[in-house]
Amino acid sequence: MQFEKLIKGKLVKRYKRFLADIILEDGQEITAHVPNSGAMTSCIEDNCDVWVSFHDNPKRKLKYTLELTKMSENLICTNTGVANKIAIEAIENSTIKELQGYTSLKPEQKYGQNSRIDILLENENQKCYVEVKSVSLKINDNLAFPDSVTSRGTKHLNELYDMVKDGHRAVMLYVVQRTDDLPFRLACEIDKKYCDAFEEVTKKGVEVLVYQSNISLEEIEIKKKLIF
Repeated sequence: MQFEKLIKGKLVKRYKRFLADIILEDGQEITAHVPNSGAMTSCIEDNCDVWVSFHDNPKRKLKYTLELTKMSENLICTNTGVANKIAIEAIENSTIKELQGYTSLKPEQKYGQNSRIDILLENENQKCYVEVKSVSLKINDNLAFPDSVTSRGTKHLNELYDMVKDGHRAVMLYVVQRTDDLPFRLACEIDKKYCDAFEEVTKKGVEVLVYQSNISLEEIEIKKKLIF
């Protein structure tokens, strides 16, 4: 996925979850939308380098969107909405080998208990339900998910298992949106209920895939499978 032209700045502060004050390189101070509802632990701090996109849309209250941050030497895509886009690209260009062989790919399809599955793959013999989660948390020497308690994430795990019980394939796909060369694990110390649900449903047929992104100031794309 190509980024629109990114503008560099320094973070002043993030607040109210979805807002960040930033000083751009030209000295302009702006407030940007932060498309991330998580804690963003380990991927943002005051005065860190950030990159924003600009959108000259009269319907938008905030013209700038926070896209990338930099911690140590690692770039992090903090826009969680990107995960679905690059997951679809990676399926379509055959990077995710485990999700090939389907003739139809549909995003955001209704299923479960008033939910939408991120990606529905179909062929004449099978439906495959793929839930995508963006990973940006680093704990010690691990990449991890989730970065905060996620009852919604636990609900999604159980709904994937419901699809398995109905005779379909169900896949939990974690997309790492940071460039640290580290292993992946679940952050059970943050959300034990999520971990318990994960252990239960994966024993009963829900599959797990973890893929990491390459990130530059021009693009982001899924490149590497991580062993989990």
